[in-house]
Order: sequence, then structure tokens, then C-alpha cells
Amino acid sequence: MLEVWAATAPVRERALQRRGLTQNDARGLSCLDEAEGRPIGALAAEWGCDPSTATFIVDRLERAGLAKRKPSSADRRVKLVVLTRRGVRVKTELADELGTPPAAFDRLSPADLEVLEYVLRKLTPAESA
Repeated sequence: MLEVWAATAPVRERALQRRGLTQNDARGLSCLDEAEGRPIGALAAEWGCDPSTATFIVDRLERAGLAKRKPSSADRRVKLVVLTRRGVRVKTELADELGTPPAAFDRLSPADLEVLEYVLRKLTPAESA
């Protein structure tokens, strides 16, 4: 798995570089949407980092015009982070581009692909209930 991941890294890096993004920026985009805001503390907990690091990532997304902070209707002391229209577009572009399987997958038979999908599903952590 590591070899496949490493071999496909240049594709991911080019996709991010064309958009002026880092891997952390992409991770931030993937966790946000335009409708439901997320507080910095919740993002930090999800990303396994401290709130100052999450703030740094959100600041980068904000400067790039991909995210914005808005006040919470439940608690005006809390700012929620949401994607801008541009952020939604970039998130979708990245998902489409990076969601395309590498050319090496063309060498797999339909049966191989079924087995791969089965195994990957077993390795994917279940969502917390």
C-alpha cells in the first residue's frame, strides 16, 4: 500500500500545487461544507491537532477565498467555519481529480477490483455511533 501511495503522490501534489494548496489545506476543505459551519475546536479535535494549528489552516483557507468564518446563531462567542462558493468548487474539483483511480488500476480485472474494494471497505474505520 505504501508503494502505491508513494507512486501516486506526484499526481496529488500537482493537483494541490495548481491550486496553491497544501495537504493540510485539502484536508481542511474535505471536512467543511457551505451549509453547516464547524467550530475551530471541533476541527482541531477531528484533525488531532491543537486549536492554534486548526486556526492556522482555516486562516490559509480564508486568505485563499475558500472558507469564511461566520457567527454561530446558538452562541455569538463561537465562530463557525464554512466553505465559500469558490471553496465548494475547489473541493469538488479535487474530489473529482483525486478520486480518479491511477492508470495502474487498469491492469486489474473486474474480479480483482471487487476484492480490492472489499478489502478497502474492511480497512476503512466505521463511523462512530
